[in-house]
Amino acid sequence: MAGTNSKAKMITGGPAIILVEPQLGENIGTAARAMANFGLSELRVVNPRDGWPSEKAKNASAKADHVIDNAQIFDTVEEALSGLNLVYATTARPRDMFVSVSGPEAAMKNAREHVASGQNCGILFGRERTGLTNEEVALADEIVTFPVNPAFASLNIAQAVLLMSYEWMRTGNEAEPLQFEALTAPQARKEDLIGFFQHLEGALEAANFFRPPEKKAHMVSTLRALFQKARYSERDVTILRGVVGALEGRRTRNTPRRQAAEAQIADAKTDEPE
Repeated sequence: MAGTNSKAKMITGGPAIILVEPQLGENIGTAARAMANFGLSELRVVNPRDGWPSEKAKNASAKADHVIDNAQIFDTVEEALSGLNLVYATTARPRDMFVSVSGPEAAMKNAREHVASGQNCGILFGRERTGLTNEEVALADEIVTFPVNPAFASLNIAQAVLLMSYEWMRTGNEAEPLQFEALTAPQARKEDLIGFFQHLEGALEAANFFRPPEKKAHMVSTLRALFQKARYSERDVTILRGVVGALEGRRTRNTPRRQAAEAQIADAKTDEPE
């Protein structure tokens, strides 16, 4: 089914769609087509196998040129999460992780709330055959699963993107506009959280915390998922990094980051009731 109205205003914006290591340009193109149908326009692609730009992607996008032409390409998932405050990871497999799980409708209603408050959201989609790794899922705030047939859960990338994009559009087209309370503080950007994770993990490595060594990857994923649950603000992350730095014994380094962390901690103490 096809049809366009050249006089209608193009709806854009919404959460960033992040495709992790897609194999075929056609899959990127059909995902872009699904996005454009339901008003999403920011496409981020991590390490596409067949390179970029891709004529196959553009041909498969059914003239969703505003999505394809402005797609951003990244080498790693961490880089692709830059500037985002809230991230969802889509997966069909059960995960042994302490990460909240929700359906597409609830996830996109929550995303609307964050976007309405001026925050940036993203949705992670995994590889065609293997999906997302546990380490990648641990970078997200929540997991999104689809209510599919348990005996046949076989969505391709474009179908998964279509379902999330549809729910995004639907949450903005209710008979009564959705009302959201303003959030008190923006969530920390993903690059700030990742920096904190790396700082903490480096300190724990120096303290010989990861024992036995073969369980380190699982322990790191669990720790990251644990910290993701709290939805820290930028101020929170600054304080946490100051705490880790103090535990490392960095008492002689009077860096701007340390000064900011000490000031934040002092402010937090003065806020406490006597």
